[in-house]
Amino acid sequence: MDYSPPPLFKQGASARVKMMVFACISIALLLVDSRLHALSAVRQVVGTVLYPLQMAALMPRDASARMGEYFSSLSALEKELRALKREQSAAALTLQQSRLEASENAHLRQLMDARARIPVKSMMGEILYDARDVFTRKIVLDRGTLQGVAPGLPVIDNLGVVGQVTRVFPLTSEVTLLTDKEQAIPVQVLRNGLRSVAYGRGQSGLLDLRFIAPNADIVVGDTLVTSGIDGVYPGGLAVAKVVQVENNANGAFGRVVCQPLAGIQSNAQLLILMSTPEMSPRPPVEEVKTVKKHARTTGPTKDAPKGVASAVVANVNVASATASAKTKGAPDAPKPKDLPR
Repeated sequence: MDYSPPPLFKQGASARVKMMVFACISIALLLVDSRLHALSAVRQVVGTVLYPLQMAALMPRDASARMGEYFSSLSALEKELRALKREQSAAALTLQQSRLEASENAHLRQLMDARARIPVKSMMGEILYDARDVFTRKIVLDRGTLQGVAPGLPVIDNLGVVGQVTRVFPLTSEVTLLTDKEQAIPVQVLRNGLRSVAYGRGQSGLLDLRFIAPNADIVVGDTLVTSGIDGVYPGGLAVAKVVQVENNANGAFGRVVCQPLAGIQSNAQLLILMSTPEMSPRPPVEEVKTVKKHARTTGPTKDAPKGVASAVVANVNVASATASAKTKGAPDAPKPKDLPR
């Protein structure tokens, strides 16, 4: 029985023979190429034809390498972004502190200029906090009796009057602002010298000029300064600016509303005037002189020296005794001596 494959499926030469044939061909080509360099052109053509196949074969490797680089670069970028955000936050905080310090330095320079212009001694104080009572307008400074602060001293800033020290503790002091309802300050209009008294209006942060005549010469925009007649605030310090004037012809007084010029809500440092302005002493009280009236004295009497006055009184007494003795028949009383001239 024949087990040979049909003619269509015959394999030809064996694999060993084929391997030997191709090996010989390869060796021959290597020798020819190394000796004669005749296959360089063939090599270039084959390399050009096989280049796309090589790139296609390398695509999986390149894709995996690029994917690894992508994830590693993404992680590095995230770390760099977090570091940049931290640096940005630190830079923003530094910039904010720098702006705050620049603002404080500018305000301190203005206070120093105002301190140089004020004729009285002053001391700088920093605002610690507002008073606990929400219905009053008070602040607390970091200066007290240990630094020489006393009740009644005025407090100002570079723009004008802020208030007055009302309570003092060893290390702190309480300042009542001008806008407090219980605070008043004598003022005068800078334009014409008209004097009045400004009262605080409380939480509104404004001032009132009370008891103003309806025809008073006050207009919107007038600047009010301290008059200096109270002996507390030096004269000429800026206080407020007139923002509203209401003249009622039927009423007894007009209504004038003023806006304080001092930066009460925006300043952190203030100046405490350590002495009040010197006032001239008051004249002594005049003594009331009383003149004693005598029974036998007629007409007004003039002031006489002490010796003369005593002699006059003695002579009047002697004259009275003589008259009574004559009436009763008694001997004559001694005659009065001559008055000293």
